[in-house]
Amino acid sequence: MNFFEIFAVALGVSMDAFAVAICKGMSFKRASIKNALIVALYFGIFQAAMPLIGYFLGSQFSENIVKYDHWLAFILLGAIGANMIKESSNKSCEAVEEVAVVSGNGVLERGLCFKTMLILAIATSIDALAVGITLAFLKVHIVPAVIFIGIITFINSFVGVKIGNVFGVKYKSRAEFVGGIILMAMGTKILLEHIGLISF
Repeated sequence: MNFFEIFAVALGVSMDAFAVAICKGMSFKRASIKNALIVALYFGIFQAAMPLIGYFLGSQFSENIVKYDHWLAFILLGAIGANMIKESSNKSCEAVEEVAVVSGNGVLERGLCFKTMLILAIATSIDALAVGITLAFLKVHIVPAVIFIGIITFINSFVGVKIGNVFGVKYKSRAEFVGGIILMAMGTKILLEHIGLISF
């Protein structure tokens, strides 16, 4: 995979984090830079760690299925993308609100405590685990790839918090839809290249 393909994958997998970051931004009365940085760090770190884990899992058996790696990439990226498109129809932020915490004074805070952010970070990075397995099949240089994915996710999450705080949920569903389309397109491109129908 070249730089632009890695960028497309990074952009696609970061859209879940971007969508949840929008919801987090909505929950803040005022989204300070500190709050946006905390959200972005959690999502960026986990979005980089999960594909790294997936890559090492995939590397264990990639040699045995090299003849079918393009089909697996197509199926995995397609399934992830289709799921993101399906989820884009849900315009609410209920999932984020469910992990809100109650503070000591009894006021409901959609907060930034470790437990809350850990749950959200894991939930938004599960798809990236499967993407990491796909990268193992495609023999991608994983370290620069996951660093890039983490950086893109960090930036998108930071921006998402700010957008959510100002504009609300209108961009959440669009982000998930676009991310799904990108991942499905990448999976299709990989398949068509391997069977010789296109060449870039």
